[in-house]
Amino acid sequence: MSASLNITAAVVDPGLLDLPWNLPLDVWPDDAIAALPKGISRHLVRFVHLSGSVVAIKETTEEMARREYDMLRTLQRLEIPCVDPVAVITGRLDDEGNELMPVLVTRHLRFSLPYRALYSQTLRPDTATRLVDALALLLVRLHIVGFFWGDVSISNTLFRRDAGAFAAYLVDAETGQLYEGGLSNGQRENDLEIGRVNIAGELLDLEAGGRLDDNVDAVEVSNRIIEAYRTLWKELTGWESFDRSERWRITQRVERLNDLGFDIEELAIRTDGDSTEVRIQPKVVDAGHHTRRLIRLTGIDAGENQARRLLNDLDSYVAANYPNRDADEEVVAHEWLVRVFEPVVRAIPKDLRGKLEGPEVFHQLLEHRWYLSQNEKRAIPLAEALSSYIDTVLRHRRDEATVIAPITESISLPGALDTSEIELALDDDDDEIVTGSWRDKV
Repeated sequence: MSASLNITAAVVDPGLLDLPWNLPLDVWPDDAIAALPKGISRHLVRFVHLSGSVVAIKETTEEMARREYDMLRTLQRLEIPCVDPVAVITGRLDDEGNELMPVLVTRHLRFSLPYRALYSQTLRPDTATRLVDALALLLVRLHIVGFFWGDVSISNTLFRRDAGAFAAYLVDAETGQLYEGGLSNGQRENDLEIGRVNIAGELLDLEAGGRLDDNVDAVEVSNRIIEAYRTLWKELTGWESFDRSERWRITQRVERLNDLGFDIEELAIRTDGDSTEVRIQPKVVDAGHHTRRLIRLTGIDAGENQARRLLNDLDSYVAANYPNRDADEEVVAHEWLVRVFEPVVRAIPKDLRGKLEGPEVFHQLLEHRWYLSQNEKRAIPLAEALSSYIDTVLRHRRDEATVIAPITESISLPGALDTSEIELALDDDDDEIVTGSWRDKV
């Protein structure tokens, strides 16, 4: 029986053609499967090796696969942290000619972990809190662009270490909806309540399995998403009133938002008639303030907290070497890059480079150096701290580039995309490409 395998992708990886699409996903051979930790999903999801990287393949309906693929591409254009959609594959048949479910293929986010892999024996209180705080920030960013998630949970989120905190990435967008006019307060509150209930359930599940620290109150931690979200939302979007003589508060508001990692491209400023009152509100809020500054100065692409920490070290370097502060910022940043940051990254043994990303290694090295200095009551040279960090800390960490851990129940996936899309139809009998067309996806 002849049929076509249809692949819709921004850029088609030829390796996709070699995967066993004629088999149900649950019986794919072990040599194709990557043993990575997964979260909980309503669909069957498997991690698969593809051209030297790892992708997540999810069986679903054709309509849902295409809808989620398009939604993830749109979110990426809006610079929302989410998984990278690779392809939608339909027209699958087994060797007897029976139809198999369509799949959505997404790229695994290196150095990311589902929440179930972020503990060794038990999930500690500070870790649980940091996960919820990261998810609250992601939810605020989604709501600012008008995205209603509809299934807020830590299971539908991937986390990457970010200088002592976590950065959250959206994994599952199949229930989401983007509203051009923005979200109503009711829609935002609905997402918050969904998140509160789901997080409580996920933590109670850990508790039932003896994997939650005795000091963690699952309900209290889940309630934190509401507190953290509302604090952020008010800071990012709320009006602030003050007397005309206190115009310095405009600068103060911008600096507070910069400290939170956001840039302000526009402010709404309203004066109240003949009175002395001024009201301001951020109109365009853009996340990644420190990340963008670090990239501009050094080319290093890091998480927001990592970027903040590296910039602090850069500032310390400037203070120590250019006390008069008369040096060109970009020239000094390049000097710090080649004399401080890059030598540290190059000094990491090759067999340990999959443990953590370079910016996270540098952050942890600075932390390690500080503790050594405190313990020994002396200034520890960076080279000495690096040797100690490699031997006593990094060598004993598990590899987070491709974490191998006991499989739980289900999913992980993230980011980059192309402006055009290819549709291919493959003849089932001889694997020949018989049709192909380019089309722009808006």
